[in-house]
Amino acid sequence: MTSYSLGSLLGIDELLWCASRVDPDDSIWIPETWGMECMGMISAVSHRSPCRRIGSSILNVYSRSPAALAMGAATLDTLSGGRFVLGLGASSPAIVQGLHGMKYERPVRRVRECVEIVRMALEGGRIDYAGEVYDLRGFSLLVRPPRRSIPVYLAAVNPGMMRLAWEVADGVILYLRPPGEIRDTLRAMGGRRINVACQIITAVSRDAPAAYERARRTLAFYVSVGAVYREFLAAHGYAEQTRSIHSEYRRGGLEAARRAVPDAMLHSLTACGTPRECAAAIGEFAAAGVDEPILQFNPVGDVSESFELLRRVLD
Repeated sequence: MTSYSLGSLLGIDELLWCASRVDPDDSIWIPETWGMECMGMISAVSHRSPCRRIGSSILNVYSRSPAALAMGAATLDTLSGGRFVLGLGASSPAIVQGLHGMKYERPVRRVRECVEIVRMALEGGRIDYAGEVYDLRGFSLLVRPPRRSIPVYLAAVNPGMMRLAWEVADGVILYLRPPGEIRDTLRAMGGRRINVACQIITAVSRDAPAAYERARRTLAFYVSVGAVYREFLAAHGYAEQTRSIHSEYRRGGLEAARRAVPDAMLHSLTACGTPRECAAAIGEFAAAGVDEPILQFNPVGDVSESFELLRRVLD
């Protein structure tokens, strides 16, 4: 059983081909940033792939209303035959304000209320909700999905969203966290049991240096343009490294930033190299308490050959 994140490094046809190749007990997660629209892709994947679960990783709660998210979730759960997982998150100011033109305000409160409204809507009753962010009156969904309770996962970086995930969600989606930090954080959370997923930048090749550089480039990108990840990593042992990467990005672009990613940081945060190296790295995340490692596919060379090699990593 393997989970894959198939997204921005693939074209639509490539993504659908990869989705068709997975095993029936695998899971597929589809991201959304400023490329492919997630719900449309999940609909297409549901008709092409035999996988047991298809999730969004993630839909942000600013660009769609809770009602739109509930309608989408109900529709996708129907189209997929009860396989959909609704992954939600607050995204970042860069995307919410820069791309969608909305104010990035009260992210934790907004996610909380969104989850409450979506759950109420999917249960099939009339929605009357007076919150601090949303005020909804007198609607109910006309579509009835196969399940009245669709799993909800929350993307979490900072402590407030982590606590919210443990309070209201069925699972949490982590990203760019070293195994040691994950272990410490999970020990501190305690409380109710939820599924812990972690999306891991994964680049596999029999040519290990080529895989290292593919993963290094992706890591450099997220540190350079993702302030939330840069700040989190800086606060957890990577202050000098993130400062250097970001400085090089501003000075010379992504290629300069890639060269600034040190080996130790690369191998702590990603799974890259030969199949054996990738399997060992993924095992470290599992040992830290990750229930569901989500392998973020970073193709090395030919997409089809690279994905077939990735599929064998955890065999």
